[in-house]
Amino acid sequence: MSGGQLRAAATVVGLSIQEGVRKRVFLAVLLLTAAFLALYALGAHFAFRDVEGFAAGETKILDAHAFTGAVIFGLAMFATLFLGAVLAVFLTLGVVRGDAESGLLQPIVVRPIGRTTMLVGRFAGAALLSAAYVLIVYFTACAITSVTGDWTPDHLLTPALGLALAVAIIAALSLLASTILSVTAQGIVVFMVFGAGLTAGLLAQIGQAINSDSLHTIGRVASWTLPFEGLYTASLHALISGTSGLTGVVLELGPFGASEPASAGLIAWAFAYLVAVISLAAFVFSRRDL
Repeated sequence: MSGGQLRAAATVVGLSIQEGVRKRVFLAVLLLTAAFLALYALGAHFAFRDVEGFAAGETKILDAHAFTGAVIFGLAMFATLFLGAVLAVFLTLGVVRGDAESGLLQPIVVRPIGRTTMLVGRFAGAALLSAAYVLIVYFTACAITSVTGDWTPDHLLTPALGLALAVAIIAALSLLASTILSVTAQGIVVFMVFGAGLTAGLLAQIGQAINSDSLHTIGRVASWTLPFEGLYTASLHALISGTSGLTGVVLELGPFGASEPASAGLIAWAFAYLVAVISLAAFVFSRRDL
């Protein structure tokens, strides 16, 4: 991009963030988030208060306190990813086809902005806002867990970055869908893809638990096809990577734990996948009649 295009893209990013914050759905997500965090704080309080009665007499075998912390925080991570995905989808809802059909898109894709600059700017705005939201919710839930139960993840920053990259990929997939589908179809398809990714990860976990190589391979191939799930699973593993003994083994069986860490290949693939999806969206958009 030239200097003018970069300035135009930066302007589009800023306007996209402002537009996203002003949307009613953003307020709805904030209200849902406040309700979730309040419920999570209440649940964490009672979970840690009553944890001494769990596995009584077996503390040398199973660390009930660490088990409780990892499970409830794993649940918080799932909710954080889900709410982040909801926000990413709605921030990109109808960005291309919806605005084109309403006549809003045509005046802003003329030079010097152009279609690709507009598309990349809209993606960056949605991805940045969604990633920032995920990071805030993640660290808030972590603070709640630390205060109520004096428990923190084995790794603090790695899971947060994994979730942020995961919602950026979801935003990219939603943007690609917006170049092809109507607004309603876009939302339905992206949420179905999101659910398919999580199901693939669960299949891989089940295959690992029952020692089924075929099931595990199917799940891993599917989750690499949708790498936001692989990042989520790797983030869950980072929570308990330093937990040993029976506690670590039980947590790895899930549902809010994982046995496979993030590899350099997965991270590289996630970034390459993100670039490929945005490039495909730009190509499809360039071929559309407005």
